[in-house]
Amino acid sequence: MTGPAEDPLRAALRGLRADVSPPLIDGGDLRFVVEDTPVGQLLLAARLDGTLLTSSFVGDDAEADSLLDRLAQRVSPRVLRGGEVLDAPRRQLDEYLTGRRRAFGLELDLTLATPFQRLVLDRLTREVGYGTTVSYSGLAVALGRPGSARAVGAALGANPLCVVLPCHRVVAASGALTGYAGGITAKRYLLDLEAAGTAGSPE
Repeated sequence: MTGPAEDPLRAALRGLRADVSPPLIDGGDLRFVVEDTPVGQLLLAARLDGTLLTSSFVGDDAEADSLLDRLAQRVSPRVLRGGEVLDAPRRQLDEYLTGRRRAFGLELDLTLATPFQRLVLDRLTREVGYGTTVSYSGLAVALGRPGSARAVGAALGANPLCVVLPCHRVVAASGALTGYAGGITAKRYLLDLEAAGTAGSPE
């Protein structure tokens, strides 16, 4: 008897690049787009092979420029707007935000994350599925680091792949919604979306 299919996010996380990859030499190394969504503007950036580097909330042009500068410094100085490599991330993001997708099937690169962030995000995707939540302290315990809830919260607050890596599923121990890069309204939207998508589903 075969087991359940592996979540694509978990498969992608297993192969995350731990170090900064050398810049590509094919002209425009990275491509980006600022996408208008129901939860705000998200800047998506990917390598030429389609590997997604960031899905980050940007409230204005200054925030977008700051993130693009960071990408230029950390990954490649060539960051160009648009390109077909962003078609799949844009399509899957739209499907998720309209309730037609529960899991992302994208190749991910956490170059912009610290080693501790990678540990937190990996555990999050393993422990907390679509339509469920966990507390910061609960995630800290799952990591084997009870008492590190604040550090977990800080790591999630700097998640470079918002929505795709679901830090919105982490809430306060009381159940209150706190600390989300896109704001509490966006966090509530995402949790309500997932709750509606699992309503009536068998346990």
